[in-house]
Amino acid sequence: MSKQIVSTATAPAAIGPYSQAVRVGSTIWLSGQIPLDPATKELVKGDIEAQARQVFENMKAIVAAAGASFDDVVKTTIFLVDLSHFALVNQVMAEYFREPYPARSTVGVAALPRGAQVEVECIVAL
Repeated sequence: MSKQIVSTATAPAAIGPYSQAVRVGSTIWLSGQIPLDPATKELVKGDIEAQARQVFENMKAIVAAAGASFDDVVKTTIFLVDLSHFALVNQVMAEYFREPYPARSTVGVAALPRGAQVEVECIVAL
């Protein structure tokens, strides 16, 4: 199977040697998204809710560029610097996803790039 790179200007460009997403066959793997504003390439201002909302907006743009929607997401992994933000990130995620929800893992980490408080990656199956 051939590998197709998915890229869109409506989400932040990769800040390292990786792609926004890669499609192989009917599966799309999104790289982890942090709350960067695609226009300014800076971390969004605000609390964990604002950061989580920007992460899901970035993901939504990449998923759409791949010809899919959040209904096609089968797995997410959320990385949080502070696990006390778990409930707030759940609330924001519920604004973007509907039942049946994708599988998910949440991992507490010591730090994330650019001082972000949250990062999310996902797998899409078409």
